[in-house]
Amino acid sequence: MQEMPAGSVDLVVTSPPYDDLRDYHNNNAWNHDFFTKVAKEMSRVLKRGGVVVWNVADQTIKGRKTGSSFRQALFFMEQCGLQLHDTMIYAKTGVAFPSGAHSVRYTQKFEFVFVLSKGRPKTINLIQDKPNKWAGARSWGKASARKKNGDIQKSATKTKQVKPLGVRDNIWLIKNSGGFGQKTKDAYKHPATMPEALARGHIISWSNPGDVVLDPFMGSGTTARVAKEQGRNYVGFEIDAEYAALAEKMAAGVKEKLTTPRDLSDGVLDVNALKI
Repeated sequence: MQEMPAGSVDLVVTSPPYDDLRDYHNNNAWNHDFFTKVAKEMSRVLKRGGVVVWNVADQTIKGRKTGSSFRQALFFMEQCGLQLHDTMIYAKTGVAFPSGAHSVRYTQKFEFVFVLSKGRPKTINLIQDKPNKWAGARSWGKASARKKNGDIQKSATKTKQVKPLGVRDNIWLIKNSGGFGQKTKDAYKHPATMPEALARGHIISWSNPGDVVLDPFMGSGTTARVAKEQGRNYVGFEIDAEYAALAEKMAAGVKEKLTTPRDLSDGVLDVNALKI
């Protein structure tokens, strides 16, 4: 990344190593110093209004959560000048079984997805695939909101017809087990893959066709494949030669299947492609 020009990237979608949770062919150079260098470089190459999507979780060591995810988010905010645009949850359909009757905590079902931006995001394509319960009906009554002092303030009466689909919330339940997370089995040659649906949702949300998407921890190349599928340009880095070759090979075979911002703004999109 040090050779990349400043302000050359529109979006970063990545999932770094989770502490020391996986052994990546004994090439695990991950530590706090390495993170700080990568974080500062990511912020440098990011355009004004660009977004970083940072998917991360914490390792449990000697019965205690490390809390690295929170420290990383704070570092981006306090040392890199990024703002926390949203804290999202990637919830999994496939999780490890609880450790039995003597377990000391609940089943771990989710990971954090920190959405950080360099100023106000310049691209916001909110996905509209959440079925509305009252689709087709006319809204009634007055919307209300509680003011800072606690008083309830009512707005004017709404008269618009409720659309079939609304904007999804910030908890995404994604099929990640049993081969659902990836379209090809070759991706599972890497021990920790990001689900394609997670990358796809964020690439559509925070970038447009022709934009540059960066993944500094490319792994099996999920971000690269989905970026190419959605008509974006991509840059990826991977320290392990075998995984880098795998990612390059898999990205080469991807065909464009563009989901445009117009599809999203109309509330009509390929629900099967975006289903979570």
